[in-house]
Amino acid sequence: MLRFARWLLNALFGLLTTRQVEGLENIPAQPPYILATNHLSFFDVPWVVSVLGAEGTTTWVAEKYERHPFFGPIVRLGDPIFIQRGEVDRNALQAAVEALRSGRIFAVAPEGTRSKTGGLIRGKSGCAYLAQHSGAPIVPVAITGTEDLGRRLLRLRRPKVTLRVGRPFRLEPLTAEARIDGLRQQADEVMCRLAALLPARYRGAYAEHPMLKQLLDADLKNSGGQ
Repeated sequence: MLRFARWLLNALFGLLTTRQVEGLENIPAQPPYILATNHLSFFDVPWVVSVLGAEGTTTWVAEKYERHPFFGPIVRLGDPIFIQRGEVDRNALQAAVEALRSGRIFAVAPEGTRSKTGGLIRGKSGCAYLAQHSGAPIVPVAITGTEDLGRRLLRLRRPKVTLRVGRPFRLEPLTAEARIDGLRQQADEVMCRLAALLPARYRGAYAEHPMLKQLLDADLKNSGGQ
């Protein structure tokens, strides 16, 4: 089912857009792992699945789409976990943890909702929670170009969409006493790693974050820059 969904999505994106993909060598050889991406539009998850979705990939999808006459059949092709938006859906959280523990790939947008400005908004702790409870590494995935994809298509233009995969990383284990504050800090770490992969105009709420500066300085040093 997922293979057909990828084929269909790749055909559509190939026809309607100009695509650029970087960093595929950073994808781990074996799951489980978490694909963490910024969220610009409805097209983000299909774009990520079309490029990176391997057998066993799943994600959260808002419950309102489960029985949607048009989007419902499409999203169900990806075997999603439906989630109640606007509340802490513990069943959906646990289902995602179990998916990772069983060796699957989980794609998530840590911001929890689409950015209205194109810049990153404050990340939520769900991604960090999944990493803590599953032990899975996180692979940051930065997307650009999907924010105006629909508008440009209506003008009969092929927009350029890009996907950049960063190096996987693991979050430090947290003690029970430090979990609440620790998850908040680790949510910001995930977002800063995404910000480091994005052009400056997309960094939004994390543009001046000290952790982002450290990551950018480290990248510059590793690349031999001054």
